[in-house]
Amino acid sequence: MPRLFLALALIFSLQSACAQKFQTTPITLADHAGPGQTAAGIRWLGVLRLSQAVINDLKLCGLSGLAWDEDEKLLYAVSDIGGLFHLRPEFDSHGVLIGVRIIAAYPLLDASGQPVHSPFDDAEDLAIRNGDNGSLGDTELLISFELRPRVIRYSPGGQWRGEESLPKPLRDIRNYRDRNQALEAITLDPRWGLLIGTEAPLRGDPIDQIRLFADNGRFWSYRLGTAPGSALVAMEALPDGSLLTLERAYTAPLRPLIISLRHVKPLTAEQKTPLSITDVAILDSSQGWLLDNFEGLTRYQNRRFFMVSDDNCNLWQSTLLVHLELSPTSSQPDSP
Repeated sequence: MPRLFLALALIFSLQSACAQKFQTTPITLADHAGPGQTAAGIRWLGVLRLSQAVINDLKLCGLSGLAWDEDEKLLYAVSDIGGLFHLRPEFDSHGVLIGVRIIAAYPLLDASGQPVHSPFDDAEDLAIRNGDNGSLGDTELLISFELRPRVIRYSPGGQWRGEESLPKPLRDIRNYRDRNQALEAITLDPRWGLLIGTEAPLRGDPIDQIRLFADNGRFWSYRLGTAPGSALVAMEALPDGSLLTLERAYTAPLRPLIISLRHVKPLTAEQKTPLSITDVAILDSSQGWLLDNFEGLTRYQNRRFFMVSDDNCNLWQSTLLVHLELSPTSSQPDSP
């Protein structure tokens, strides 16, 4: 028995050591979507599978939000178990993503300076202030949380800096259709400031329409895509005031998973009808696409973006970091 115990302990130790070693594996999402190829309206510039790892006692998994800091040349990623990671992408001479280094990892702290714990750790999306103003050291991150709906301002080191005021309909979890379909997507718009979207329509709203709220309470009607089970999981404000949104449509394990990128024309004060939205790319797992639970999106440079999947910290899913470029015909502006 002692020898068996020691053997099992050794196996466990080896497994733990392997689990903590961070690795990246280049893959493709489809046979016809290799690096540099164009498919589904997207030029694919590298996909990496990120291994689960433990960094600074934080498990790298469950990544649900991204933000690119142009000044610091860092990609921030937030996990739905309360971790904040600093990543540095690596590219080849053609701009293809070939690797990523973990620079730092921090726990998200509450107002008392303690790491957030369940149910207050369910971070879902990430937006950035002062990430492209030519100054170093002034970055501020905004992070949305789902199970206890709120948007918190953080330093890049995970320190709590204050709470944003939410529009009244978003403050009470009872206004959401489900506690796990609550506050999800946020972005900073050049005209309207903080924009907030829920994963599913609020109770009493049409089942295919989400309200996008500005922090002053103004809202616009966003019609979801036609794929069954469509949900808004991320959005990114673009320099011209338009939006790029990310939708996930999932209904059951044996049904297709559909990931959609959609372009929303600029929001106006006079908007009374549902927003004008154009499909940019529709990826369907039943058509040969290797997909996972994509939830994070951020603009990198010009028409290039990063997208990440949330593996829910289990071994049956994958964390996939995607670098992509939208075509000039996708209505996405080509600006610095």
